[in-house]
Amino acid sequence: MAVNVSVAFDLPPLPTYTLSVREPLLPPVPDNVVALILPIIAYWGLSMVYHFIDVNGYFEQYRLHTPAEVLKRNKVTRWEVVRDVILQQVIQTIAGYGMSYFDATETVGREEYDVAVWATRLRLLQRAIPPALGLVGVDAAGLAKSMSQSGHTMLAGALAGGSYPGVVQSLILESGAEVVAPAFARWEVAVASFIYWYFVPALQFLLAISIVDTWQYFLHRAMHLNRWLYVTFHSRHHRLYVPYAFGALYNHPVEGFLLDTAGTGIGFLVSGMTNRQAMWFFTCSTIKTVDDHCGYAFPWDPLQHFTSNNAAYHDIHHQSWGIKTNFSQPFFIFWDRLLNTQWKGEVKLRYERARESAQKQVDMDAAQAKAAAPAVPVIEQREHERVVVSPEGPATRTRLRRKTVDSLKGPSHAVPGSVLHN
Repeated sequence: MAVNVSVAFDLPPLPTYTLSVREPLLPPVPDNVVALILPIIAYWGLSMVYHFIDVNGYFEQYRLHTPAEVLKRNKVTRWEVVRDVILQQVIQTIAGYGMSYFDATETVGREEYDVAVWATRLRLLQRAIPPALGLVGVDAAGLAKSMSQSGHTMLAGALAGGSYPGVVQSLILESGAEVVAPAFARWEVAVASFIYWYFVPALQFLLAISIVDTWQYFLHRAMHLNRWLYVTFHSRHHRLYVPYAFGALYNHPVEGFLLDTAGTGIGFLVSGMTNRQAMWFFTCSTIKTVDDHCGYAFPWDPLQHFTSNNAAYHDIHHQSWGIKTNFSQPFFIFWDRLLNTQWKGEVKLRYERARESAQKQVDMDAAQAKAAAPAVPVIEQREHERVVVSPEGPATRTRLRRKTVDSLKGPSHAVPGSVLHN
């Protein structure tokens, strides 16, 4: 039977906990595998949405480039792009799965304890309030007493340095003795819960994307400033002068590993994320990269306005005249601004000239193809128009068979026929 004893507590005691292995979010697939699969699903899912918009000619008013530019300016086929992207994703998945063997087994069960730790830090922080107020001539004790008499007991306790005499809890010690100990105020638990469940993960995410941005900026910039790095590796990505969504990860395999796989991996490890946080981080990074290469400047796309680094910003980097600027990717443009590598020139006329040049090339190709088509003599053409009379007598039905010359068909890459015949 529990008995009352006198025990002095300076702070509310922390709860005990028992650890257990975290169950997978999607059993039986482990969370670390889901974190590797989700970015691939997001990549191709979002890319196909943009591809559908592209091939059907929707939202032409928001396109950064015309279909003629896609056809004439890009130096790589879509099949080659798909092949290299899949190769990079295979390497990325293998590397990520290999690193997971070094990860500690994730456990659950100490969440309440961790929230109490943050609540303890808040309680200790309140002890600095009375001396801080004293520095500006405010009597913290008198103010706390006045607030308490007005019914603001929680505020009074904070002003008094975290003193809440009426907030207590009953505990049973290991010896079986029952004691009364101080407890955390409800506001302390609420704030501590917010810090643990939302604020700290948000800081981890911000740290991770900052690491990715820093890693990619300096490595990306080096690949442009060093001729050997550019020619050997990065020039492959710049075969896409007119980017499109599923070309976002079109890279040399070595570059893809160093720039994307290693960059996000370091961000994940340094920030101390869990596998479930990694699902968000890897997937959001992938979606942002695809969106930056989509080729459309949609006014309603939140990712286009979340930061200044968007499809229009990165598209400048893919142009011959902007290739030594706008290195930042995929989230913020902090380093471009700080190191003065942000494009600041005129772009409208440059884009117009590129559109006109590509359209002229398409028109010339169409004219040459039409000129090269074999001419059909009028007599031969009439021979192909003959009446076939059925031997059934007066009720004979006449059928006209006409042999036609196939019209010029529009090429691939989603160029509509209207472009060719304007």
